[in-house]
Amino acid sequence: MIRGPVYALGTAFPRTARLLTPRAFQRVFAGADRIADRYFTLLVAENAEARPRLGLAIGRKVSPRAVDRNRIKRVARESFRHHQGDLPAVDVVLMTRPVARTTDNGTLHQALARLWQRVSQRCEPSSPAS
Repeated sequence: MIRGPVYALGTAFPRTARLLTPRAFQRVFAGADRIADRYFTLLVAENAEARPRLGLAIGRKVSPRAVDRNRIKRVARESFRHHQGDLPAVDVVLMTRPVARTTDNGTLHQALARLWQRVSQRCEPSSPAS
């Protein structure tokens, strides 16, 4: 019997963890909080799903070469897979700044880890006032 890759619990990136439709992207663009650093801008909007979902918006303006855009997308997906267990139920659209094109993968991973932490802190429910 042929099996697919075995992932540790919570590290897969199934269709249910992706923003797939233009409508889903429009909803995030319309009513999102913006979290940014030197390399990335994240648009974050709460969702009604039980899990975080990721959409990537990395255009030719960032890099005319597909190989660079694909590398950045691969790093972003991998980082999201490893941090999705720490994130609340939000939809995230990740956009890249041009400086990311020439930045090494390790630096991009570190930047994304800090951004996921900021998403978790900003979106965690506030404790009720007594």
